Amino acid sequence: MPTVHPDYTGTWRLDELRATEYRHLDEHGQVYLDYTGAGVAAQAQFRAHFERLGAACYGNPHSENPTSSASTVLVEEARAAILRFFNASPDDYAVIFTANATGACRLVGEAYPFHRGTRLVLTGDNHNSANGIREFAKARGARVVQLPVRRPDLRVGEAEVRAAVGRRRGLFVFPAQSNFTGVQHPLEWVGLAQRHGYDVLLDAAAFAPANPLDLTAVPADFVPVSWYKVFGYPTGVGALVARRTALARLRRPWFSGGTIQAVSAHGGWHVPAPDETAFEDGTLNFLSIPDVRFGIDWVAGIGMDLIHRRVRCLTSWLLRRLGDLRHADGSPMILLYGPEGTRLRGGTVAFNVLDRHGRIVDERLIARDTAAAGISVRTGCFCNPGAGEAAFEISERALRRPADDGMRTLDDYLGHLGLPTGGAVRASLGLVSNIADIERFVTFLDDAYADRAPTPDGLKPRERC
Repeated sequence: MPTVHPDYTGTWRLDELRATEYRHLDEHGQVYLDYTGAGVAAQAQFRAHFERLGAACYGNPHSENPTSSASTVLVEEARAAILRFFNASPDDYAVIFTANATGACRLVGEAYPFHRGTRLVLTGDNHNSANGIREFAKARGARVVQLPVRRPDLRVGEAEVRAAVGRRRGLFVFPAQSNFTGVQHPLEWVGLAQRHGYDVLLDAAAFAPANPLDLTAVPADFVPVSWYKVFGYPTGVGALVARRTALARLRRPWFSGGTIQAVSAHGGWHVPAPDETAFEDGTLNFLSIPDVRFGIDWVAGIGMDLIHRRVRCLTSWLLRRLGDLRHADGSPMILLYGPEGTRLRGGTVAFNVLDRHGRIVDERLIARDTAAAGISVRTGCFCNPGAGEAAFEISERALRRPADDGMRTLDDYLGHLGLPTGGAVRASLGLVSNIADIERFVTFLDDAYADRAPTPDGLKPRERC
């Protein structure tokens, strides 16, 4: 067994927290390795929520009455906490509350001033919530440029980014960290694109839970985030952190309750609200938004540097332990996607299991077997088709035939592409992950698949990626 990273011993405080505030992780014998899917909440977060609701009455914030005003105060305190989390000045940035990072991406896509002559530049490594912006761009005549993901590390080339943003102007979209491979793309791309006249949407959903993001140093124009990924609770609350100058260029295609300063039904005109509330449709989730402030303060009390160090150490450990897995003949059991080390990568590790003949074990088998063993990992394409297409080396020619072109099922399409499986396995680490989680997972893989050739008999057909 390899020696644990020496920095790991300095993260003992997280073990204390796991034994107290996160004890539910161990009380039921579960192994949680899906932090890229969602963070884990502390008991203190739930206590704070119920204590707050039990101590006062809060009302819809769109009014001046006492309960409404009480909600407004807490909502504005949460906005301020988010700006502090990203070291963003309130003079330069606004916080728009959304349901999640997906909702934040849609806000930008539907309101961005795409037109003929502008460009949308997307890295191939993007979550579908960012990829979907292309439909707004295409509908308005903008050119969509997709930058390829390159093996072996599944990174996007710097030269290709420079070439893409050196032409015309528009919107450049990329993730600070891949939700598929854990690759961390250079934050310097933000300034590079802006110097060429681009606005930049920096997807921070997978990055923010274990990495500091300083918007004073990296002044991205639009930053989507889902708070449940950072600290587990609450769900249903995300944010778009936007530079005020970039926000002023957006033009929403509709209006709704809470977003206007004045409107006439018969006159057919409306005046949007002059601030970030112009983008917050209807009534905010005012009973949960204050939990975001508590969560941010909770993470700040632990220390993002400590969380980052823990995740980096454990990522190194996981990569090495997966690499150790071998069949009796010495052949590898694991096919890893993305970087083999921790340089410029986060705590998300994607791979497939290989049987004793070197064939990929169907990811549905892994999903079924890990679930039965009380291990939470994720399988599939993780809503990131570009990274998956590069990982599985699918030809561009094959991809040009759409999935609904004479193919009745998703499995038909996978057969057309020549894929032996429908996706990968993803294990992701977070705030209170520990070595025991990794060891139990790796031991399970060794016990279940070493020197075996399991078949996918009896599995249900795939319904979606």
